[in-house]
Amino acid sequence: MNWDEIKGNWTQVKGKAQQQWGKLTNDDMDIVEGKREELVGKIQERYGIAKEEAEKQVDDFCDKY
Repeated sequence: MNWDEIKGNWTQVKGKAQQQWGKLTNDDMDIVEGKREELVGKIQERYGIAKEEAEKQVDDFCDKY
């Protein structure tokens, strides 16, 4: 699934994203609203990882779904 598909189906996909990144809150997911860069930023913030690692995780998530 590419990011445009994820963005278009965000309501359904955000539950899977929360399973993947359990530290993300419902408020975080509402802020993200399907925006890739917002998701990367929230993952960086909650997990204390580098942007490159967060982007890799998001890319892996896209490939998985």
